Amino acid sequence: MPHYEPADSFETPRFTGVRTFMRLPHVTDLDGVDFAVIGTPFDTGASYRVGARFGPAAIRTASALQRPFNAAQKIRVFDHLSGVDYGDLPTVPGQIEASYDRIVAALTPVVRSGVTPVLLGGDHSVTLAHLRAVSSVHGPLALVHFDSHSDTWDSYFGFQYNHGTPFKRAAEEGILDPSASIQIGMRGPLYDPEDLDVARHLGFEVIDGYELPAFTPESLAERVRARVGDRPVFLTFDVDFVDPAFAPGTGTPEVGGPTSRQALDYVRALHRPGVGGLNLVGCDVVEVLPAYDHGEVTALLAATVAYELITLLALNRRDGRA
Repeated sequence: MPHYEPADSFETPRFTGVRTFMRLPHVTDLDGVDFAVIGTPFDTGASYRVGARFGPAAIRTASALQRPFNAAQKIRVFDHLSGVDYGDLPTVPGQIEASYDRIVAALTPVVRSGVTPVLLGGDHSVTLAHLRAVSSVHGPLALVHFDSHSDTWDSYFGFQYNHGTPFKRAAEEGILDPSASIQIGMRGPLYDPEDLDVARHLGFEVIDGYELPAFTPESLAERVRARVGDRPVFLTFDVDFVDPAFAPGTGTPEVGGPTSRQALDYVRALHRPGVGGLNLVGCDVVEVLPAYDHGEVTALLAATVAYELITLLALNRRDGRA
């Protein structure tokens, strides 16, 4: 059975070759594959800045600096996992529902094959399609959601699908279980004092950006584990969770958020030695806009978050969970 891992950077320099995530092989035959990095280059759901359709390419380029040994988690990732870059999912520019249909049709067989998708957006509207595909195999999902917005609006300009509505739709469709889901980091000015209550009324637990500083990474992780239990988890990370001083290249930035270091600590703490991690069956990193980025700092953050999520899969496998 094949085993896939990044190219050896002592044989081929990091700046050479076709851009894939972590310089993994671009493979679509999923035999022997544990996880697949997959792009969803779509941003028709954006309400303010656009350009997240170029996010997957930017994240892949930035990921060339990632290495097989995760020093923070003290694990050789590819001793435990075989991973590939699967390429991009098909989308139709300007057409949200048609793109959803194509994304679901292309992603579902990947999930059904037993491969864990690590998805790169794209604006946050694409997560609804990701959830539809993953839930079709794993059933209703627990959601762990890092973001500065709850994305639970009912509609925008009268339309039900955009990057501010995916989790309202997902709750309505029954593809995630709000009672086992948690949203973290919501902040910034609102249209109405009840805007944050919408998510809570749907059944989500919300730790907003004003409560978040009171949590250590460990105490936040305990809260997350208590919420999701052993249910299949989809983790979605919007880069605007992080303060725009550290992630300027995004569509709807909100000041006053965590640093990139704090964000990485929150993700890493989701696996605890002796306790274990989440039953992670899929994840995405979304809302990277390279046109608004400076020195690739946002793309570097997104690539590192994706790498840390892959590391969580490796830790699960090492612990015998996956």
